[in-house]
Amino acid sequence: MSPDLDAAPGIVAVVVVTVATLAIGTWGLRFSRTTSDFFVASRSVNPRLNASAIGGEYLSAASFLGVAGLVLTFGADMLWYPIGWTAGYLVLLVLVAAPLRRSGAYTLPDFAEARLGSRGVRAACSVLVVAIGWLYLLPQFQGAGLTLRSAVGAPVWTGPVIVGLVVLINVTSGGMRSITFVQAFQYWLKLTALLVPLLVLLAVWAGDGAPGSRVVGAAAGGWSVPLADGGGQGLYLTYSLIVATFLGTMGLPHVVVRFYTNPDGRAARRTTLVVLALLGAFYLLPPAYGALGRAYAPELAASGRSDVLVLELPRLMVPGALGDVLTGLVTAGAFAAFLSTSSGLAIAVAGVLSQDVTGRSWGGRRLGGVAAFRAGAAVAVLVPVLVALATPHVGVARAVGLAFAVAASTFCPLLLLGIWWPRLTDAGAVAGLAVGGLGSGAAVAWTLAPTTATGWTGVLLEQPAAWSVPLAFAAMVGVSLLTPGRVPVHTRRLMVRLHTPEAVDLDRG
Repeated sequence: MSPDLDAAPGIVAVVVVTVATLAIGTWGLRFSRTTSDFFVASRSVNPRLNASAIGGEYLSAASFLGVAGLVLTFGADMLWYPIGWTAGYLVLLVLVAAPLRRSGAYTLPDFAEARLGSRGVRAACSVLVVAIGWLYLLPQFQGAGLTLRSAVGAPVWTGPVIVGLVVLINVTSGGMRSITFVQAFQYWLKLTALLVPLLVLLAVWAGDGAPGSRVVGAAAGGWSVPLADGGGQGLYLTYSLIVATFLGTMGLPHVVVRFYTNPDGRAARRTTLVVLALLGAFYLLPPAYGALGRAYAPELAASGRSDVLVLELPRLMVPGALGDVLTGLVTAGAFAAFLSTSSGLAIAVAGVLSQDVTGRSWGGRRLGGVAAFRAGAAVAVLVPVLVALATPHVGVARAVGLAFAVAASTFCPLLLLGIWWPRLTDAGAVAGLAVGGLGSGAAVAWTLAPTTATGWTGVLLEQPAAWSVPLAFAAMVGVSLLTPGRVPVHTRRLMVRLHTPEAVDLDRG
């Protein structure tokens, strides 16, 4: 088959997903009229629709491509990634979801200021939301470049440009209300795009006599280091990954902002339960691709190309027209993954920028409401696109893992202590955010830099959550205990609001 025909399924898939995304976003635009629609969909999204949208934005490039590549290269040890990403929602359900919705906040900085009455804490949270959002957006744009290069032979730069442009159009046109419908559609597209080809590939595998996996080399393909690679260091990496994924989910800005779109705290809990079911169903699929890859495509790991296993396995196992159709389907799912996660992150970052940056001063004048949101969205998308174009070789799963570590080291202590500990002060919050942010941020800078660390230094910086999270908690608690006079006077009233079910409020009213 000619190169042009080889690329045809990928081109068709990308075009169809792009058109469908823009069409659904345009349809949702007619529901977006107010500032509240743009920020939190007027807090009226029902749990099932919201759960599908959360699944759409949460299942990113690392989930769609990275898990299969990690299992291909390192085996079953890598299953801690999907387990951790799913279990993080269980922690969110038990400790955070309902109280956070009852706070009435629009963003994480809103919650921090409402809880602690401090503009300084708000400013620190705003900086962290933008930093985490950009760090998480970076692998989405890079993954899009890898996908287009593998599927259609396009230059790597086309992926970030196309995804960034589509996301910017959708986000600025309809905001959260419009994106909710788009992301819900993209979850089911991603699930279908993995499930249907997998059923065919499993039938081929069974027809071949179920061949066992061949030994795969230790080439990491830029994704990560093996979690179980020897002694104390491997054990530390495993526990640190568990800490980052279990606790980092609640601090991801695009995840948290979704709970503000629920009508009430009860709906937030129901949403989280449905999300757990949707994520559990999805994460059954990528490891199966990794297992099949160990039997049919071990050379991808040996050549450092494990990141494209999901995209190339259908053609390797099923030659001919059917293989081309299956390739087009997984390409569509991969492209949907980049669009949906990027859209959620752009919404979260734009919401913070529009309140704390673009809404204050833009071109010498103050913007408000929707205009400020759109200006913030442009900044939110443009910066990571430029970084992705400048640094095209950063590993997707590595960058996502670091974003989880930073979120776990900063917003996790702030949310847990802010919701459950009335003695938290603004000074304690700033201290904890500084310790956790600087500690995990230094690890991010060191890991992404051209230089590399070896031995225990490299291990501690590769997965910083096991030490940066406890330090952040200790700093918040310790400084708060040293500054009891800075506990806000409204703390008791706000804590009652956070923990009182809506049904009780209605009975009182």
